[in-house]
Amino acid sequence: MAIEIDGDYRPSEDEPFMNERQRVYFRKKLNDWKDEILRESAQTLEHLQDENHVLPDIVDRASSETDRALELRTRDRQRKLISKIEAALSRIEDGTYGYCEETGEPISLKRLSARPIATLSIEAQERHERRERVYRDD
Repeated sequence: MAIEIDGDYRPSEDEPFMNERQRVYFRKKLNDWKDEILRESAQTLEHLQDENHVLPDIVDRASSETDRALELRTRDRQRKLISKIEAALSRIEDGTYGYCEETGEPISLKRLSARPIATLSIEAQERHERRERVYRDD
């Protein structure tokens, strides 16, 4: 029996963590986000194909090339984001979604709502970022 959630539903601390209703909510949130990114990518592809003409003015051409490079860089970041979304969807299926990869503790619902691809609790993420700052090459 599939669980239906209404548009007003928000996961709550008052219910069991990662119950079926919450998993359905986050699965929908992740799939909607992925669909939005894919729609934007299709629009970008159309835009880049339509704008395949040579501009006579060198300044206009440089501006157009800069815009195109920025657009492609943005799409590349979104491609990487899609793989993180797909990994989160896999974690929902295998029952590990919502739990910190480092500590095994539940990630707060507020954090998951704000960043549904999160794999670390806020505390573990902060430790990770502190270690990164200490060991990065300056």
